[in-house]
Amino acid sequence: MYLADRTTPTGTTRSLSGGRVRGTLRAASPTVLALGTVSLITDVSTEMVTAVLPLYLVFGLGLGPLGFGMLDGVQNGVSALVQLAGGHLADRVRDHKLVAGIGYGLSALVKPLLLVPHLGALGVSLALDRTGKGLRTAPRDALISLSAPPERQGRAFGLHRAMDTTGALLGPLVAFLILGMAAGGYDAVFTVSGCVAALGVLVLLLFVPGGQRRAARGARPTGVPVRSRAGRAKGPAADAEARVDLRAAFGLLRTPRLRALACCAVLLGLTTVSDAFLYILLQRRAGVGEQLLPLLPLGTAAVFLLLALPAGRLADRIGRRTVFLAGHAGLLLAYALLLWSPDTPALPYLVLALHGIFYAATDGVLPAAVAAVVPAPLRASGIALVGTGQALARFCCSLAFGAAWATWGDGPALAVAAAGLACCAAVAGVALRPSEGRR
Repeated sequence: MYLADRTTPTGTTRSLSGGRVRGTLRAASPTVLALGTVSLITDVSTEMVTAVLPLYLVFGLGLGPLGFGMLDGVQNGVSALVQLAGGHLADRVRDHKLVAGIGYGLSALVKPLLLVPHLGALGVSLALDRTGKGLRTAPRDALISLSAPPERQGRAFGLHRAMDTTGALLGPLVAFLILGMAAGGYDAVFTVSGCVAALGVLVLLLFVPGGQRRAARGARPTGVPVRSRAGRAKGPAADAEARVDLRAAFGLLRTPRLRALACCAVLLGLTTVSDAFLYILLQRRAGVGEQLLPLLPLGTAAVFLLLALPAGRLADRIGRRTVFLAGHAGLLLAYALLLWSPDTPALPYLVLALHGIFYAATDGVLPAAVAAVVPAPLRASGIALVGTGQALARFCCSLAFGAAWATWGDGPALAVAAAGLACCAAVAGVALRPSEGRR
């Protein structure tokens, strides 16, 4: 099966109209809606900083591509390392909301450090913010997966990602408006970002339902072996249900389907250029004004917002493997357009549209696929294992791309990334191919 979960839920014969979206909202669990609201608010805060950061570091502080790549890579690396700890801790204490809340709270608490005019303080703030993100990501996704039936995992994650991306769409816009209106410039952006992050933590505490211990004990994903008549579990996934420790968490990798997912996520992550680099490349190659750089993420976010829920529904219907690989094909086309750099005003719109398609087809589909093959007591650990591998791979990609840019220039560096992505996507297509009889 791997990513090719073709289960089609009953009652999906409605027309492709707005009624389907409204039906999805009515059918969504309170947990998904509450977590989506928290993510929306938090992403407004996070993307306010992310949108101005390349402008601030490259054009304000004068960092070169190698220095920027190192700082960007450190952010991804810290998040990756902590994500595994956050997922395992949430499973161990049987309280996903608590661990997610600690992560959201840490990200809000360190926002004032951004106001210190020193590169070291900025680095510490970004590292701690990524630590908070790493802590909360796996428990949050585990909460989402445990609140939705297996045949609706894709649309549950799609709805959450759509709400999350609404915040990502609003954040750069708010930052751009503040930069244009406030005398304090960057300091004003960082201050407002901290206040918004605190609001997100408050919404989490008040509105996200607790009581996930019972859900974690009672839920069982499709494809997880059941116990035999003698009462003994069969297979590594079933054995993991008997205990929650590091050995059981890493033992999930003995499951062929999860191992294939993890390996493919790592391979593709090694060739995924970070968003910040892609926006800087687009700004330079398309001739976009430097003052408009903070607005480029809006294009990606708008497409992601429009397609996240349809992509999740499509993945539930036709198979997650197909949608996942199609998203990476979209990213490869974006690389090709940047390399070609045709003299057309449509270039920025095309690249940003393809970038948004990439996220819509992969960001929620991958954890939905993982949730389908990991037992509930280790759900956060399983999601964290795959997410950590992917984030570490992207950390390596940021460092390597920055070094290649500084050595050879942006064109050769991007060409190598594009060639690598094409090869890795072909390998993933074979590795994630559905087995005979597993449709």
